[in-house]
Amino acid sequence: MATEAQQACFEAGIKFGALYHQFAGTPVSPESAPSLETAIEESIENQPFCESVTVDILTEKLDTEHGYTELTGEYMEVEVVVDYEGSEVVAEMAMHEGYPLMELASVE
Repeated sequence: MATEAQQACFEAGIKFGALYHQFAGTPVSPESAPSLETAIEESIENQPFCESVTVDILTEKLDTEHGYTELTGEYMEVEVVVDYEGSEVVAEMAMHEGYPLMELASVE
C-alpha cells in the first residue's frame, strides 16, 4: 500500500501527464498566451486532489515568424500543487538540457 506522500507524488505525475499531452501542439501567440495559461490552469485544477496549477508561457521565447507557433515544453514553466490526505506535493516543469523535465520540488 502506498503512503499518502507516495500517492500525492503519483497524483502530481498524472496532472503533468494530462497537462503536457493535452496541450502540447496547441497554437499559441503572445496575444493568446494569457488566455491559454488560464485555460490550462483551470482544466488541470478540475482533477482530484489538485490544489493549484500555475502556467507561465514564456512569450519572449515564442517563435512567431508566421504569427503563432505550437506550444511545447520549451515555452512553458509550470507548477502543480497536489494535496492528498494532508500530504502536499509541489511539482515543477522547466527545461533542462533541452528537455521539458517535470520534477518534485517538495514533498511534505
